[in-house]
Amino acid sequence: MSRASFRLRVALRLALREMRGGLKGFYIFLACIALGVGAIAAVNSLSRTMTDAIASEGRSILAGDVRFELNNREATPAEAEWLAGLGTVSVSTGLRSMVRLPDGADQTLAEVRGVDGLYPLYGTLETEPKQPSADLLAEKDGAFGAIAAPLLFERLGLKPGAELLLGKAKLRLTASLVNEPDALSEGFGFAPRVMVSRDALQASGLIQTGSLVEHAYRIRLKAPLGDEDAISALATKAFPDAGWSIRTSERASPSLTDNIARFTQFLTLVGLTALIVGGVGVANAVRAFLDSKRSTIAAFKCLGAPGFVVTLIYFVQILLIASIGIAIGLVIGAVTPLVAAGFLRDVLPVSAAPSVYPSALGLAALFGYLTTAAFAILPLGHAREVPATALFREQGFEKAGLPSWPYLLGAAITLAALAALAVFSAHDWRIAVVFLVAIGAAFVVLRLVAAGISALARKSPRVRSPALRLAIGNIYRPGALTASVVLSLGLGLALLVTLALIDGNLRRELGSTLPERAPNFFFVDIQSAERDGFRNIVRQQAPNGELTEVPMLRGRILAFNGEAVNASNVPPTARWVLRGDRGVTYSETVPKNSTVSAGEWWPKDYSGEPLVSFSAKEAGEIGLKVGDKVTVNVLGRSITAKIANLRAVDWESLSINFVMVFSPNTFKGAPHAWLATLSDPGASAQQEGAVLRAVTNAYPTITSVRVKDALDTANRLVGQITTAIRAAAAIALVASVLVLAGALAAGNRARAHDAVILKTLGGTRRLLIRAFTYEYLILGFATAVFSLLSGGVAAWYVVSRIMNLRSLFLTDVAVTTVVVALVMTVGIGLAGTWRILGQKAAPMLREL
Repeated sequence: MSRASFRLRVALRLALREMRGGLKGFYIFLACIALGVGAIAAVNSLSRTMTDAIASEGRSILAGDVRFELNNREATPAEAEWLAGLGTVSVSTGLRSMVRLPDGADQTLAEVRGVDGLYPLYGTLETEPKQPSADLLAEKDGAFGAIAAPLLFERLGLKPGAELLLGKAKLRLTASLVNEPDALSEGFGFAPRVMVSRDALQASGLIQTGSLVEHAYRIRLKAPLGDEDAISALATKAFPDAGWSIRTSERASPSLTDNIARFTQFLTLVGLTALIVGGVGVANAVRAFLDSKRSTIAAFKCLGAPGFVVTLIYFVQILLIASIGIAIGLVIGAVTPLVAAGFLRDVLPVSAAPSVYPSALGLAALFGYLTTAAFAILPLGHAREVPATALFREQGFEKAGLPSWPYLLGAAITLAALAALAVFSAHDWRIAVVFLVAIGAAFVVLRLVAAGISALARKSPRVRSPALRLAIGNIYRPGALTASVVLSLGLGLALLVTLALIDGNLRRELGSTLPERAPNFFFVDIQSAERDGFRNIVRQQAPNGELTEVPMLRGRILAFNGEAVNASNVPPTARWVLRGDRGVTYSETVPKNSTVSAGEWWPKDYSGEPLVSFSAKEAGEIGLKVGDKVTVNVLGRSITAKIANLRAVDWESLSINFVMVFSPNTFKGAPHAWLATLSDPGASAQQEGAVLRAVTNAYPTITSVRVKDALDTANRLVGQITTAIRAAAAIALVASVLVLAGALAAGNRARAHDAVILKTLGGTRRLLIRAFTYEYLILGFATAVFSLLSGGVAAWYVVSRIMNLRSLFLTDVAVTTVVVALVMTVGIGLAGTWRILGQKAAPMLREL
């Protein structure tokens, strides 16, 4: 047997023998590890449940094997023939429009979809009452059948059998929509669904040249054609200028899948924050445990045990105890999908079959072990320096300084491994890197804050109050709790402040600020022949309103500088520009809410090569500059334009803004519709309703969008997201509370010595309680100030730089943070020190 294996066997045997005494002193250790590992395991298991459900039912979600989508035009006969050669084709047409009561008394925006008799190729359309869709959508007595979402019945106060008008067509509501199989692939909608036949949609008169219409061709393939890239290459080769968007069942809902991945990454990082905060608790617990084992360590050394073997004994114990906490966390993670199954059925219109995901659990376990090792190595290194004389005299190792270099190197390696795991397991490595840098900076700053508090306490003038003087002395004395308390609460409170400020600013923007600056209405699909009549109606109904009109087309970016677009090389914040079709326009002059930041605007009556003005922020993220070329497909025609200038766009105004504005000659003679906004800050709800009715009744093909309704929908969505974020932040805060309790428990031995000496010298329990209260108030207030500053900066960056919204520091969040910090530090601190104030002096004095 080799010497190394012999030492390992001895260390393992002694470690197990020492653990017979139970887990006393390690309960907070276990809670910290279980909480962080459980959060990471639960989030990733839940994410796998949702993504697997989407992947397993990809055909139903897409309602086909593959979908070809065209905007603003239908497939040409040649394109339709080529698609039919691939398999069975089901065609649907979607647009947004107004549906109204026959007497014009009320109306609402709807997501209208016209389907053919083959829909859906996969999945089941569920309605109430249950009848074949052909019967529900059939034309009877001059009215087309329509299936509507329950929200539409509620908004208009209707029941099945009621009649509606859609453009020029009369509809009869025949059923309520229970489940639309491909709803996930259609994306998020701001209005209730109305499903009709394609004949009804054609009769409505809404499909006109330039209208914002999406034509989808879903295909049940005769034979496999490969993945999405292979199908795209095949289609591009056959029709290079078609400009269609292609999606396969393997990526039936890429937006939802990507959003789940992003949200999972965010919650995983929050869970990792809780685990790292818990790592401080691990370090405190290990330090307190080894401090209590000082005599045992000294005895081992007196008996000839090398320092390495002594360290190995306790490292094995710590890993075994950590395994118990990790196992608890993994159980939480494995059970979470089962508990959340009912909730998922309400969120996802697909059947989510919960399962145990070894990869998600393994990732969480690896995070747990690395965190344990990273935060336990340094206390173990300190313990190795315990001299044999500690067997004969009580002696701590608080002043030992840094441990020897092998332990520093080991800690550095495990921390690097923890960081690498966070980066490589992340959906977006850039966000993970920023997170890790922020966490590292927070630890450094928190250390500096603790050092600053100690320095200020050391240099503070002498006060007359004995209790306050004692509290100030406790802050900077050797073995003080200052660093532990500041580290314990700092990260958790800073995260809580950041999320609370982001949430508060979003709600303020969506609830009050944006509605005040945004226009009252957007009007879409205004035909050129309707512009004069439309203007007259708006001026009559809103004489004080400001009407703005711009031409609008739809285009999809195909290439930059001749190279096909590649979303993987573009930061996530700018990928929306490349996803699907974008609204484009043309203008002789610089649009409102924009300023040229680079290059020059084209002159009036320009007739040279096509030019385009690109939004400066998005161009910078994509890597575009003045002089680059952009290829866009508009109405089946590919146009390459040179970037003449970059614009700083005020997206926050919610006015008419475009990423791309072309020179007028680019689209000379191209058919298009117009987009308009109406701004009337003084208009009441009744006046807005009058405008809506007048426009809809006179021009039923014009789509009117009330901005306040869209903001209300967005506000509800933000509220649902922030609920999950708050729950995740609460986990980090609970971890902070546990770590704070552990830090105070780790310092109880030193506090007990201090209390005994002070009581021997005449100090009263009341004096000591006041001193401890003052100390915890000072530390809590200092930590709260740090949390407010760091959380405020982080929230400002997210809101103003990433979301492009106005960021304000909210007083209520500041006050709440200070109160929470003070209550936690004083309450937990006094609860932890109350017991030691009653200890008898004799046992303590004998150990001095």
